[in-house]
Amino acid sequence: MRELLNTLFVQTEGAYLSLDQDTVRVEIDGTVKLRAPLLNLGAIVVFGRVMLTPALIARCAVDGRSVVWMSSTGRFQGRLEGPVRGNVLLRRAQHLAALDETRTARIARQIVAAKIQNSRQLLLRVGRDSEAEDRNRLAMAAAELADILARLRAATELNVIRGLEGEAARAYFGVFGRMVRVDREELAPDGRTRRPPRDRTNALLSFLYALLRGDCQGALEGVGLDPQVGFLHSLRPGRPALALDLMEELRPSVDRLALALINRRQIRREHFDLLPGGAVYLNEAGRKVVIVAYQERKAEEVEHRALKEKVAWGLVAHVQARLLARYLRGDLAEYPPYLAR
Repeated sequence: MRELLNTLFVQTEGAYLSLDQDTVRVEIDGTVKLRAPLLNLGAIVVFGRVMLTPALIARCAVDGRSVVWMSSTGRFQGRLEGPVRGNVLLRRAQHLAALDETRTARIARQIVAAKIQNSRQLLLRVGRDSEAEDRNRLAMAAAELADILARLRAATELNVIRGLEGEAARAYFGVFGRMVRVDREELAPDGRTRRPPRDRTNALLSFLYALLRGDCQGALEGVGLDPQVGFLHSLRPGRPALALDLMEELRPSVDRLALALINRRQIRREHFDLLPGGAVYLNEAGRKVVIVAYQERKAEEVEHRALKEKVAWGLVAHVQARLLARYLRGDLAEYPPYLAR
């Protein structure tokens, strides 16, 4: 369990939360692990099999403190809101920002900058341990991303920002296969393909991105933002544009997991089905391996630069959703995207 941004996150299965005077008491296996003053909490977010007493739920409702239930895999299940303020004002601020071209471009630029920076970081990290030819190609791509980042700083129009994001993606995926170190003939991708993926690594990435998108959508629902009103991604019926925005800065972390699964031979060619027409998908055995690894990855702690402390990687999307909400409310001068180390 962690308290971040005035929010208590409880991820321990079997945890029992109750009201104790003006505090929330968290017990695990009959032992009190935490007493947190309610006065300091704006929300409680629980994952999986976590029990809250009716008295605590009622107190949160009266106080206007939100309680959010997520599945153990991070899927949004429900949210309690009291009779007060809250979401309508936040969503109004979100919708107003989406109508403001300048604010939309500023948010999109922050998101794209973080995505490019995190992608560049991954190229340099993998390049350090690569053979000379691969290291050179990865370094060249990293330099190209650095150049795009420099041009992005001056970009104020959304279409220009989107163009630079596309340019960076082409440079990044142009060398992605250089980071695959085993069975390249079968597993190294030739650029990014989707709907459907045309090779095994793209099939793996698409599956991981789908998991990440679900987590981001759940995080946005949890904080009360509208997942369908985005800034970088345009509005389309049924499209979770803001969830797609939020996942951009986290994609390189997922790419790193995909590479680890391949290079450690946890995912192999037999984990994929090749369908008529050229589509490639993970089979059931492959999906099981990936889901287990993804859940393990979510439990790992990473350094969060904006918070200046370590958080579980699985909570990063929730932290970013709350930081975005604070920016939209006017509590922050700029949205601080997630930057990996």
